[in-house]
Amino acid sequence: MKALDELTFDNRFARLGDAFSTHVLPEPLDEPRLVVASKAAMALLDLDPAVAQTPVFAELFGGHKLWAEAEPRAMVYSGHQFGGYTPQLGDGRGLLLGEVYNEAGEHWDLHLKGAGMTPYSRMGDGRAVLRSSIREFLASEALHALGIPTSRALCVIGSSTPVWREKQERGAMVLRLAHSHIRFGHFEYFYYTKKPEQQAELAEHVLNLHYPECREQPEPYLAMFREIVERNAEMIAKWQAYGFCHGVMNTDNMSILGITFDFGPFAFLDDFDAHFICNHSDHEGRYSFSNQVPIGQWNLSALAQALTPFISVDALKEALGLYLPLYQAHYLDLMRRRLGLTTAEEDDQTLVEGLLKLMQNSGVDYTLFFRRLGDESAALAVTRLRDDFVDLAGFDAWAEQYKARVARDGDYTQEQRRERMHAVNPLYILRNYLAQNAIAAAESGDYSEVRRLHEVLTRPFEEQAGMEQYAQRPPDWGKHLEISCSS
Repeated sequence: MKALDELTFDNRFARLGDAFSTHVLPEPLDEPRLVVASKAAMALLDLDPAVAQTPVFAELFGGHKLWAEAEPRAMVYSGHQFGGYTPQLGDGRGLLLGEVYNEAGEHWDLHLKGAGMTPYSRMGDGRAVLRSSIREFLASEALHALGIPTSRALCVIGSSTPVWREKQERGAMVLRLAHSHIRFGHFEYFYYTKKPEQQAELAEHVLNLHYPECREQPEPYLAMFREIVERNAEMIAKWQAYGFCHGVMNTDNMSILGITFDFGPFAFLDDFDAHFICNHSDHEGRYSFSNQVPIGQWNLSALAQALTPFISVDALKEALGLYLPLYQAHYLDLMRRRLGLTTAEEDDQTLVEGLLKLMQNSGVDYTLFFRRLGDESAALAVTRLRDDFVDLAGFDAWAEQYKARVARDGDYTQEQRRERMHAVNPLYILRNYLAQNAIAAAESGDYSEVRRLHEVLTRPFEEQAGMEQYAQRPPDWGKHLEISCSS
């Protein structure tokens, strides 16, 4: 394991030059202190977990110190925000400190969010507050534990720096890790500003570093776009299967690698509601839970437009046509497994849709339903879960179909069924009220609940002794928390 001064930097994005990013130094936080750190994320950099407890750790990720080899840069990009195009966005409060490669040869961006003002801050202060930093940290690591492609979070550093939002809060920084922080909006920026040389350089950079296998194809850029389409289809299928709502699916928040990042007003479903809107600023419901699938396709279409200098329109349309079938295949595969099924039948889509229709407006907890469905045999499980539904006759009809489907699936023991279903149906998810409880404690100076919740969420599928409170349905107040983009 390495010490902090043993990290090896290779700042490939910085070498693209000033047309792509601007050199900016972090603005240090006052009295930086460790709130929480992820041992699993530290391991990606081969870091010894013990270094998180040292003063230099908080100083580095609180903006006070910098590696000599780091080259902090604020990236420039644009994007479609709530459907309207904004010509210039960029890292308004984040900095790409540099790229570190580990002993396995993997490159990881060190991206510090809340690092202060940049040329792209757009009247903002460049800061992030403690509550949003904690939420992003917990979400990053929780999604990873669920198997959903995501950026990672190394740590949150708190401070005494005052920051004004709706009220005075305390500033914080979160250190994010990803193989790249390039977004759809990077390509849009150079396309709409009519800078073909820089756009070609960006495309070569992404192709060579992140999709090198596409070089072997007759049309490398088209092969790359197809891969981006598939990765996004799979990511969003997993969002939908596990009830994750991103909240702000602007094209500047969409990763060129097909990973979840830029967490704002996200939420996991408590009671199932296909029309759930987690961002209280989203008055039209553009980014509601059920809209995430078509918005994913819309965003890929926006990226396709920006790639027309490299790929024919007909080829782009054909590649975009893969999105929905790929999404449906990934989604149905995961939902089959969540229902305990090991084989495929033509009517499985109808079985899944029928269940979700019954869940709608019944107050059924989306996560706990699937977990409890695997606790017992299909017959016993549906009997116990029946009272959660409003339409009892409808549920009884669905239950008969489900039991027959399970019987046709294969001959296996209840223990095998439970083990298989519990491996894909989490007991613990990042519910908004759990995050809010941890944030409230942290804002009063007690970081123990943030750390405990993080530990629980790193093993979402395993029943953990003494952690029953994290597997409960939320109280009424916890179901209606309003989350905004303000952070």
